[in-house]
Amino acid sequence: MEKAARTYVAGHRGMVGSAVLRLLEARGHTNLLCRTSKELDLRDGRAVEQFFAETRPEYVIVAAAKVGGILANSTLPAEFLYDNLAIQTNLIHHAYLHGVKKLLLLGSSCIYPRDCPQPIREEYLLTGPLEKTNEWYAVAKIAGIKMCQAYRRQYGCDFIAAMPTNLYGQNDNFDLRSAHVLPALIRRFHEAKQTGEAPVLWGTGSPRREFLHVDDCAEACLVLMDRYSGEDIVNVGAGKDIPIADLATLVAEVVGYRGEIQWDRTKPDGTPRKLMDGSKMLQLGWHPHISLRQGLQQTYDWYQAQRGGIPAARY
Repeated sequence: MEKAARTYVAGHRGMVGSAVLRLLEARGHTNLLCRTSKELDLRDGRAVEQFFAETRPEYVIVAAAKVGGILANSTLPAEFLYDNLAIQTNLIHHAYLHGVKKLLLLGSSCIYPRDCPQPIREEYLLTGPLEKTNEWYAVAKIAGIKMCQAYRRQYGCDFIAAMPTNLYGQNDNFDLRSAHVLPALIRRFHEAKQTGEAPVLWGTGSPRREFLHVDDCAEACLVLMDRYSGEDIVNVGAGKDIPIADLATLVAEVVGYRGEIQWDRTKPDGTPRKLMDGSKMLQLGWHPHISLRQGLQQTYDWYQAQRGGIPAARY
């Protein structure tokens, strides 16, 4: 991407979008287009059409989405499906209509089947049933992937899609009603340290998850924009995973909580394991730099600076 090119980061106040924006600014990009959800409702096709007509972006990075953990996905299935389908459809279609040079759609590792062989390769998409606890979000993201592929095949659009693993870092969502596992753990242990009451965590702690710091993901996004063009999706992962029980212990150490940890085994675990095969990104010359412990400390420091955390913007 040329540093003076008109570049639109959709979802620039969310965790991923804000990290991409910071990196673009640090690298000297001077023509960045950003709109808050109040300024531009991405679910509104007419509003999106007007925005593209007025600003004429050359590059688009789609980091806008309605996201959340198991509880949010279970209680708001219609919103997760409709909002994400609408956001993606409007952005991809109007990127085509207004001649965008390149578009990157960010998906999620939850698009893959629940019982996938490990590590997960890109070709495993649509080879088995999805995890029920987040299928609404996954179905929407799969539709976005297929839309990028369809517009590439039919119209020759340089639209690509990347599938990051579980992300965390600055501007994460720490609202326990909708947070993913890692920010939820940070908040629960922080509050447990203050109250002295042992946190009760969902499930058994046995599932394994992979975590990537959002700043490493942002760097991967720019590598893809500069070096990759193809129909195939690309995994973005850290290359190693950890049991949730071990993650909880690590978070407790970083936060400084030294009490008991309780597990509510009546609650769902979710997918047993999700470890991404990130060989395509490695071949493009990218690799993560931030260790899990280092990233956790940075994230907790940021959380404390926010006086308990703030909910991340959705789109």
